Amino acid sequence: MSKPPRQNSETEFEAFCSVCDRLGGFDRQTTPEWADGYLTAMAVGARAVPLEQCLAKMAGDAYERAFADPEDRARAESALRARVAVLHDQLDAEVLFEAPDRLRLAPFMMAWNDEDRAAAVADGSVDAEDADQLVTGAEWVEGFMAAVNDFGSEWPQADGEDELAYTADLVGQLAALRLPEGSDELRKHLVEVYGEEGADRERLVDEACFAVQDLRMWVVDHAPKPQTRRVEKTPGRNDPCPCGSGKKYKKCHGAGA
Repeated sequence: MSKPPRQNSETEFEAFCSVCDRLGGFDRQTTPEWADGYLTAMAVGARAVPLEQCLAKMAGDAYERAFADPEDRARAESALRARVAVLHDQLDAEVLFEAPDRLRLAPFMMAWNDEDRAAAVADGSVDAEDADQLVTGAEWVEGFMAAVNDFGSEWPQADGEDELAYTADLVGQLAALRLPEGSDELRKHLVEVYGEEGADRERLVDEACFAVQDLRMWVVDHAPKPQTRRVEKTPGRNDPCPCGSGKKYKKCHGAGA
């Protein structure tokens, strides 16, 4: 039986959030939740993108400005790598294929309820007409989709109607986290996917996590396979040389071996 997925320690999470909050001072979109969604999408991809290349897209020049000091930057990269390592472990394709019905992904998402939304309106963080947009998972999905836009061209391309429908359904499970509470779009989605009984936000989050895991398996399963190089067996010293000279291998092409 496979080991349980790794989890970041409280200290590691605090360091990760501190880095993202600091980046957010230069680039408002880079919140811990948004960044976690972005890094999760990077872990889904078939290629392990170097952190430096990922940061160049994820944060632009905000990273260079926020962490200009080399030692400071090294600590920041250590905190980010700790989170990336856990995400790669949670999305280990080999383990996912062994137990596809087991939920391993544990995203970093802010939980929102009516009281939280009312408090955000009261302190001026958001306008009243936009409060319904504050839902659990929405910002995380925005980060995930941003990474797909930046690096999705490296993912395998769906081939045929069945694969297109399958991947579209998985993306739809993710997109559902963006739907505002009480909206007609959310009610329609719940009826179509779960029937009349509907589902709560917690189930939507779980389904989105399963969709990410399924995407990871699909990407790995459809990634280009490396070509196998055939290596001919080396002849014995006294065997005829394969070049056809009639000489023994040791006195022909094997002389310099």
